[in-house]
Amino acid sequence: MVKNLLRATIAVLALGFGAAQAQTPVKIGIGFGVGFLPLFIMQEQQLVEKQAKAAGLDVTASYVRFSGSGAMQDAVLSQAIDVGVYGVGAMLIAWDKAHGTPNQLVGVAGVNSTPLVLVTNKPEVKDINDLGDGDKISMPALISPQMYALQMIAEKKFGPGKQDAYRTKVVSLPHPESVNSLLTGATEVKAYFSTPPFTQVVLASGKTHVLATSEDAFGGRSTFLAAGATKRYLDANPKMAGVLVAALQEAGDLIRNHPDQAAAIYLKVEPSKTLDAAAVTAMLKEEHDDFGVEVSGVKTLADFMGRVGQLKRIPASYADVFTPIAGAKSN
Repeated sequence: MVKNLLRATIAVLALGFGAAQAQTPVKIGIGFGVGFLPLFIMQEQQLVEKQAKAAGLDVTASYVRFSGSGAMQDAVLSQAIDVGVYGVGAMLIAWDKAHGTPNQLVGVAGVNSTPLVLVTNKPEVKDINDLGDGDKISMPALISPQMYALQMIAEKKFGPGKQDAYRTKVVSLPHPESVNSLLTGATEVKAYFSTPPFTQVVLASGKTHVLATSEDAFGGRSTFLAAGATKRYLDANPKMAGVLVAALQEAGDLIRNHPDQAAAIYLKVEPSKTLDAAAVTAMLKEEHDDFGVEVSGVKTLADFMGRVGQLKRIPASYADVFTPIAGAKSN
């Protein structure tokens, strides 16, 4: 009897120990380019695991790469990944369509606000309108921060209802293919809405120049990349928003305080034939304020999307879409 009781006690303790040691996985979707550097740092230094432990959680993070906001959003909504890092426009659409349901998209934090830059390889082109009928503008996806910026620029140039004036020129290409097209001049792609470090690569070649930026569209700073998850996931994991924000903040601090270390991590994840450690370090020193959890330009973008019929429900402020933890400077 005593032996049986002892065995049962040991079994219960073993089960309890096993449960305490069980790790909770979190799958995070990422993309390509320096804008995703905080996520590269989080992966390299296991910052999610570190911040989760501080919050009393045992979490293991894995990272899945996507090209474009559309694929990332689909993965979040299908629960193939738990958290996606992509453009605010796609997040607003998901927030609107699934509002009030478990699939409602909730913004967790900003990640990067580096301006997007539209460049061309045609020396004679000084304005977007100077592009020829057959000239194409490339960007990573047709639903992307670049597309919204281009539509907003078109609306400013031609007036309400004319946001798609340049849409027939747009083609979807991964960043490396866009860079190659511009530098070789061998395709119909004559302009490219770029992000770092690809912006620096094409401009450093001497073969391109700037036509416009996302700041022209928004009238100032705007969030390029943000982290989002479904209401279902955040309700089931109530501490994870705080964990992710803390990890992103720590990664941003490393970029600002140790740009050389951050540059080394970037080049480890995305080796470059055209950018060395010194060039990436210089870029990060120049863009150190572009990495942070605050979000900006959300209301400006939402109002535009409402005007053009892409949103039925327009948020009164960023706080309708993002968690309060996203930052006091957000708008």
